[in-house]
Amino acid sequence: MTSFPATARRVIAVVVPACVGVLVTACSTSITSAPPAPTATATATPTTAATSAPATTGPSTAPSTAATSAAAPPGPAPCPTRYLAAKLGLAQWAAGSAYQVIDFTNISNVTCTLYGYPGVALAAGTPVTQVGLAATENPATPRQLVTLAPGAVANALLRIVDARNFPPSSCHPVKTTYLQIFPPNQTTPIYLGYGSQICAKPVPILTVNVVIPGSGG
Repeated sequence: MTSFPATARRVIAVVVPACVGVLVTACSTSITSAPPAPTATATATPTTAATSAPATTGPSTAPSTAATSAAAPPGPAPCPTRYLAAKLGLAQWAAGSAYQVIDFTNISNVTCTLYGYPGVALAAGTPVTQVGLAATENPATPRQLVTLAPGAVANALLRIVDARNFPPSSCHPVKTTYLQIFPPNQTTPIYLGYGSQICAKPVPILTVNVVIPGSGG
């Protein structure tokens, strides 16, 4: 057996315990995992219900035809008919047609919206009954969401072609006494007194523009 000098044995005796100590320290080190991320809790805030606004006056019997409009984008709730007062605005004649502005005023105490076209027709009789075709939509102006604060006004322009522009045999002109107006996306009409003529036969007489902000002059 080979013998090591005394100096070499002392060096080995010092190095071996040191290496063992390093290994023990490395093995005893542990990895601490990150704490789980906290979970966020969303709390919904209840919406205060709107108070009732004065009901619109007019003939008690409503025709069944309602306005057809595209769905409104997100925002305040659409204005129900009872939140709105309608009135006739500026009127003009040009090229055998009458152009009549219809104003809508928010008479409630909450903000609401109008989007798209009102449904408009001429009506007469007792009970009040729609006469002729309802207004077609004029696509010249894109739909826009109109937000009405309490007291704010929006409008739509109605064109009424003179029924005398058509042969009586194909038109069968009839006198009317009301405008029947469905606000956009609503099924309850507003009636305004309005004397006019329309073709009782299916001849397109009425055209309506999209609702826009303001009183329309």
